[in-house]
Amino acid sequence: MFNRAVSRLSRKRPPSDIHDSDGSSSSSHQTPKSTAKWASSLENLLEDPEGVKRFREFLKKEFSEENVLFWLACEDFKKTQDKKQMQEKAKEIYMTFLSSKASSQVNVEGQSRLNEKILEEPHPLMFQKLQDQIFNLMKYDSYSRFLKSDLFLKHKRTEEEDEESPDAQTAAKRASRIYNT
Repeated sequence: MFNRAVSRLSRKRPPSDIHDSDGSSSSSHQTPKSTAKWASSLENLLEDPEGVKRFREFLKKEFSEENVLFWLACEDFKKTQDKKQMQEKAKEIYMTFLSSKASSQVNVEGQSRLNEKILEEPHPLMFQKLQDQIFNLMKYDSYSRFLKSDLFLKHKRTEEEDEESPDAQTAAKRASRIYNT
């Protein structure tokens, strides 16, 4: 009978609404809060689409969004298999971020050494050195400011408030209500 009740409960409630016997959300035991994960490293922030969105929002206000856009474009470029697509993406990255006429030029050392001739024979790691420079620039400059920003702190507070909000009913009361209807 108990197994049937649990089965019915899990069908009626999405996994995020299923609670442990102490009333706490079972999903909170499995995954850390996104802001805690973002604060642990820039790598973790960049792996989370919501983290990237918030970081871009912050960088846009600082007039340096091109850094994360360049980093993301390089990550996408490294995954490209098709030679023709690789040439197109390499040219796009160069024209958007690296050329002297780039619309969103990034500030990297050695930028002048990368010229259009290298674009004819692209390889997945051709931008790696420049991408690493931008990553380090973000890590030691923008990222630390992001963690202190109102945008990040507000998102963190919202997460904490959502986690601390008391449930109106315990899991047992909720289950009882469901099964007595």
